[in-house]
Amino acid sequence: MAATPVFFDTNVLVYLFSVDDPAKQQVAERLYVDACADASATLSTQVMQEFYAVTTRTVMHPLAASTARLAAQEFAGQNLVRLEAPMLLKAMDRTTKDSISFWDALIVEAALTGGCRTLYSEDFQDGRAFGPLRVVNPFRAT
Repeated sequence: MAATPVFFDTNVLVYLFSVDDPAKQQVAERLYVDACADASATLSTQVMQEFYAVTTRTVMHPLAASTARLAAQEFAGQNLVRLEAPMLLKAMDRTTKDSISFWDALIVEAALTGGCRTLYSEDFQDGRAFGPLRVVNPFRAT
C-alpha cells in the first residue's frame, strides 16, 4: 500500500539548506528523507520556483545558483503538482473563502490536487484544516 502524499511548503525545503538554524535543518531533513523513502513527498512547480528564488537571493547565506538548481532538480523527481488554470481559479476563490493570500491558496490547492492530507509549513496556522488537508508546523517544538 502506497503512503499518503504529504506536501512540502517552500519554507520547509529552504530549511534543508539553512546553516543558520541547525535544529530546523535537522527536522526538515528528517521529514524530507522519510517522505522520499516512502514516495510520499509532494510539492508544486510554485514551490520549486519559490525555493530557487529564496535560496539564491533572500536568505542570509544564499546558495550558489548551481546548487539551488541541483536541489530543484531533485525536487522535480518527487510527486510534482503542476499549476494549471482550474487550480489557479480555485485558488482565487479560496482567497476570499478562507481569507488567505493568493500564493498560500495556490499551495493549498496544489496539496489538495496532489491528494495530500498533510501540509508541512510554518507559514500557516498549525492544525488549520482545509477540507481533508491539515497544516502541520514541523518546527513548533524547535
